[in-house]
Amino acid sequence: MKLNFSKYKDGLIPVVIQDSKTKNVLMLGFMNEEALKKTEELKKVTFFSRSKNRLWTKGEESGNFLLVETIGVDCDNDTLLIKVNPAGPVCHTGADTCFNEKNNSDFLSELERTIEKRKNDPSENSYTSSLFSKGINKIAQKVGEEATELIIESKDNNDELFLNEAADLLFHYLILLRAKNKKLEDVTNVLKQRNK
Repeated sequence: MKLNFSKYKDGLIPVVIQDSKTKNVLMLGFMNEEALKKTEELKKVTFFSRSKNRLWTKGEESGNFLLVETIGVDCDNDTLLIKVNPAGPVCHTGADTCFNEKNNSDFLSELERTIEKRKNDPSENSYTSSLFSKGINKIAQKVGEEATELIIESKDNNDELFLNEAADLLFHYLILLRAKNKKLEDVTNVLKQRNK
């Protein structure tokens, strides 16, 4: 990767920070060669702060680091795109992004996080927590029941009942995945491998 740091008078190049999962743009910063080297070494995004006049690792005070997944360079070799896994809100205001946008992934990812929370921090009023407390056999049994109910509804012409049973099956399937310490992403990775 050959970057043209001399293109700009101050020797700083723009760096676009993007969430590797949601693909949302989180912020824009600047790097000199030293900041890039430190970023590559730490695997945490480190900028050159013009206001502080020094290297600054994002999250060094808050703990909300930007954990580097990939570093790409544009066609002119004068701008970086760094895809990250953010360890918390990105903006100093507490917002998800510096553009005051929510950094939501898709709904299923949100649902998976809720399911994981119900597993790790059980609530006595939570149906999901109660399933986890009954163990893997009960969870697997519920998946089987929901699959059977979906099959039955697929033979009729009631779209509402069919979709509700499909939702029930998907929900219980996500619980089963979590019980096995897996995520939907693990399953989609298998499908991607098969698609090659």
